[in-house]
Amino acid sequence: MTGSNTPDQPVPQADMAAALMERLAEQLGSRVSASAVFGEPVTSDGITVIPVAEFGFGFAGGMGPEAGSANTGEGGGGAGARPRGYIEIKDGTATYKPLRVPWVNVAVPLAALMAGAVVPLLVRRLAKRRTR
Repeated sequence: MTGSNTPDQPVPQADMAAALMERLAEQLGSRVSASAVFGEPVTSDGITVIPVAEFGFGFAGGMGPEAGSANTGEGGGGAGARPRGYIEIKDGTATYKPLRVPWVNVAVPLAALMAGAVVPLLVRRLAKRRTR
């Protein structure tokens, strides 16, 4: 902290908040590594696969209106990861292959089928209105 050297004077809130945020960032940041995004490579039959995930974290903190040694503030944070794809290394060539969302495999063809059935009906109705 960058507060005064005199112990009787309260430390400014901005300095305490900055120290709290720095402490939270250090604690969460120490848990982040490349292995959280890129998993351990797996090799079989001359093909190497490296799993890829999206990883994010956030944190927040705050303190009450009274600064001092008894009020150190509070904070919290969290992290999350989800798979995004994998890198395939085969014959010296690396290729990223994204994972598809399962519902897209159903929703896109269903939407195309619905549009194919509804659009001709709408065109006929509009044509009838114009002839009247």
